[in-house]
Amino acid sequence: MQLDGKTVLITGASQGIGAATAELVAARGARVVLVARSAQGLSEHAERITATGGRAVVQTADLADSAQIVALAERVLGEFGPPDVLVNNAGVGRWLFLDETEQDELTGMAAVPYLAAARLTRELLPAMRERGTGRIVNVNSPISRMPIPGATGYTSARYALRGLTAALRLDLRSTGIGVSEVIPSKVDSQYWVNNPGAEDRVPSISQLIPDVTPEQCAAAIVSVIEKDRAELIFPWQLKAFEIGSRLFPGMTHYLAWKTGTHR
Repeated sequence: MQLDGKTVLITGASQGIGAATAELVAARGARVVLVARSAQGLSEHAERITATGGRAVVQTADLADSAQIVALAERVLGEFGPPDVLVNNAGVGRWLFLDETEQDELTGMAAVPYLAAARLTRELLPAMRERGTGRIVNVNSPISRMPIPGATGYTSARYALRGLTAALRLDLRSTGIGVSEVIPSKVDSQYWVNNPGAEDRVPSISQLIPDVTPEQCAAAIVSVIEKDRAELIFPWQLKAFEIGSRLFPGMTHYLAWKTGTHR
């Protein structure tokens, strides 16, 4: 899919991967719809995009709230029609053992990213199906392939997003709507600042895999859109670990435990 002239909706667009992706797709000629909770952060980012000749509009919504998701979809469909691309990037959640996770926080981890992606896609999908074209891109974590100790709720939500992606891909086969999953290694972003303590729980074995930047993630997302790719796991070291986890699950699980968080 060529992005020039297309409408791309990006959740979690106020910072990190979402913000970098918005800039890149706008530079490719797309109109980008920025979605996040922070109106100020979105507005400032939209102004930077429009100042360089891009097209960006702001839609604030708390994606943990199903009513706000419905209202968001109604606004987007009413103003722009079905998006050509939906990038489900929003995600929250600290890395915690299950028994140290409060009930409300556990619910929040399921709400975003998994339920947010499922609910927003559900609301936009009928119009996308009627048009017969489009692409859904779900941004996921390596934890969705290789679980680690000390991040139980977060891991579970990411596995759920993986399942949603795989099921949607089958549901939408031959409809003209593609489904992609982008899985980067550890990203140098504000996530680690916003979730103190999470970085301390990254298994030391992951030091063998280079970190990536939000800009590299944006390039990967644009690549799967333009090349109609179903999946992109990067960098190659992460892909090698992912293959190893499928071929030798006992070994990779042991290494994640051995070099991970103990208590």
